Amino acid sequence: MRIRKAVFPVAGLGTRFLPATKASPKEMLPVVDKPLIQYAVQEAISAGADELIFITGRSKNSIMDHFDKAYELEAELEAKGKTKLLELVQDVLPRGVNCIFIRQSEALGLGHAVLCAQPAVGDEDFSVILADDLIDGRLRPCLAQMQRVYQEFGTSVIAAQRVPHEQTGSYGIVEVEPVGPRLGEIRSIVEKPKPEDAPSDLAVVGRYILTPRIFKLLQATQRGAGGEIQLTDAISAMIQEQTVLAYEFEGTRYDCGSKLGYLKANVEYALKHEEFADEFRAYLTRRVGEWSHVAQTQQAALHQ
Repeated sequence: MRIRKAVFPVAGLGTRFLPATKASPKEMLPVVDKPLIQYAVQEAISAGADELIFITGRSKNSIMDHFDKAYELEAELEAKGKTKLLELVQDVLPRGVNCIFIRQSEALGLGHAVLCAQPAVGDEDFSVILADDLIDGRLRPCLAQMQRVYQEFGTSVIAAQRVPHEQTGSYGIVEVEPVGPRLGEIRSIVEKPKPEDAPSDLAVVGRYILTPRIFKLLQATQRGAGGEIQLTDAISAMIQEQTVLAYEFEGTRYDCGSKLGYLKANVEYALKHEEFADEFRAYLTRRVGEWSHVAQTQQAALHQ
């Protein structure tokens, strides 16, 4: 019951990061020294995926190039004896893992992007990963945690986390009936409800394991919030037919679709980087001390 196929919807325009994303996909924004999409791909592979399906749009060719073989670069690194760098380049896509790129002709939402993957997915269960939700799963990657739930229950699994109630309008929100630790069966799901209308504070985040039934439901789904075909609406229809579980993953999510979340991710991942973590931590400690001194000086000046 291994999930072999992983879908990456990467056709979005990334307008919140303009002008940085004017000509470069938001999924190629680096967190320290790897682009967001590479973290997502590595997470899928760690959970057993060996077929990666990218749903792309215009100006997304750099994603395709990133996972292609770079003959000239590899030859130059090998000629110069830069073995470690050569290994980094070659490990971007491990042997035995294949990529498929499908163009989403219109930006009609996440549900439509997932529907575009149907020809490549076929009748298999599959996963969906949103690259701008960067999740540090600590001991086990988020999708690998979900894979264990899937193997036990054999049904769709959606990653979820608790959010402040006033932020429910930014997420799909689920109401669940608990079936185990950190696990509940979804009874209802609502896309971006106002806080007063939200059924809970349990929010859907960018990891899904879905059965192929979702494709038929997406074909019948009308445009919803934002004039787009919402994956949430199709999942709402699915729970009337099949069990869909919400799993509160262990780990920390960084919303790299927002500038603040992206900055936090860079700081946290830099603090774990084997090459310069200690030096970076010392720099931050020094800077915090400087900021504290300035704040104290300003406070003292106000009381004079």
